[in-house]
Amino acid sequence: MKTDFNINNLVRENIKSLKPYSSARDEYKDVNTTEMIFLDANENPFENGVNRYPDPQQNNVKDLLSGIKGVSKENILLGNGSDEVLDLIFRAFCEPNRDNVITLPPTYGMYSVLANINAIENRAVLLNDDFQPQVSKILKEADANSKVLFLCSPNNPTGNSFSVASVKELLMKFKGLVVIDEAYIDFSEHKSWLEKLEEFPNLIITQTLSKAFGLAGIRLGVCYASKEIIKILNNIKPPYNVNELSQQRAVVRLQKMDEVENEISQLISERKRLKKELEKCETYIKKVYPSDGNFLLLKVDDANKRYQQLIEYGVVIRNRTTQPLCENTLRISVGICEENQRLLRALKAIK
Repeated sequence: MKTDFNINNLVRENIKSLKPYSSARDEYKDVNTTEMIFLDANENPFENGVNRYPDPQQNNVKDLLSGIKGVSKENILLGNGSDEVLDLIFRAFCEPNRDNVITLPPTYGMYSVLANINAIENRAVLLNDDFQPQVSKILKEADANSKVLFLCSPNNPTGNSFSVASVKELLMKFKGLVVIDEAYIDFSEHKSWLEKLEEFPNLIITQTLSKAFGLAGIRLGVCYASKEIIKILNNIKPPYNVNELSQQRAVVRLQKMDEVENEISQLISERKRLKKELEKCETYIKKVYPSDGNFLLLKVDDANKRYQQLIEYGVVIRNRTTQPLCENTLRISVGICEENQRLLRALKAIK
C-alpha cells in the first residue's frame, strides 16, 4: 500500500482556497419535497418535465452505480462525458505553464488535447513493441512537477490491457496521481482496478456509460477515487454539469443490467468471431491484434488505400496509421452480426 501520499501536496494553491459555488439545490437538500413549492432558483414554474434544475449530485444515478460497482457514493463523481472528468483533473491538480503530465502513446488523443488547453506540458513515453508501459522510462521522465500519469487500459487504439505488475509498480512509485482510463473494461476478462481503490490513495479510475452501456448520446462519464479527491473535483465542477434528461436515461439503463450484460456478451462473441474471419484475409491483413475492447486493431499493407476502399463499399472504420507505433493500422468497432457480415463481405471484395 502507498502510505506516503498526501493529496494536499498536489492540489493547486488557488483550488485549495477556492470557495465553491453553492447552487439552490445544493443549499436545500430535503428529500421530502411533495408539499414544498420551489421559489429559490429563478426557474420557470410551468411544469413540463425539465423546467427544474437537475440534481447537482446525481444521487439516483450514483445510488445505482454504487450497487453495481460495489463502490461508495462518496467515491463517485459524474461528468458530462469522461472528457469533463479528465479536464477537472487537469484544472484541480496541474498548475498552468509549470506542471506536466505523462501519457503513453499510442493512446486516447484527448489527454494531449486537454494538456494543451490547460497549458500543461505533455511528456509522451511510447509504449513498447508489445503496447505495454515502459515503467523505467516513465519513472525516469517524471520529476517533481509531474502531477498525473494517464494509463488507458484496455488501451485505445491498441485494444490490449496493461500488465498488472507494471500498473502496480507505477502506482507505488509514481509521485503524482495515476489515472486509469477503463472506458472498455466491461469487454475485458481482466478485473477492474476499482477493487484497489482503497489500497492506492493516488489512484483515479475513469469509466463511461458510452461503450458497454450503450449511452454515448447522453455523454455521461464516471470518476472513482478517494473521498478526498472526489471532494476536490466536486468543488470545481459546474453546478449542474449532468442534465436531467441524461440522468433519467442513465437511471433507466442502469436498472436493466441483464440487458446490458447480454449485449456485452454478444459483442465479445462477435469480436472473437470477427477476429477469426479477419485473420483469413491474409492477402492484405498482416495482423489482427488481441483486444479487450469492443474493437479490433488491424495491421494492413496500405491503411490509406484500404480505408478508402471500405468507404466506397459503405463501411466506415478508423484509420490509425498516423499514430505512433500504428503505421498502416485500421481500427474496427465490433458491430451487430449483420454489420460485421457486411464488413467481411466488403473486405473479401476489395483487391
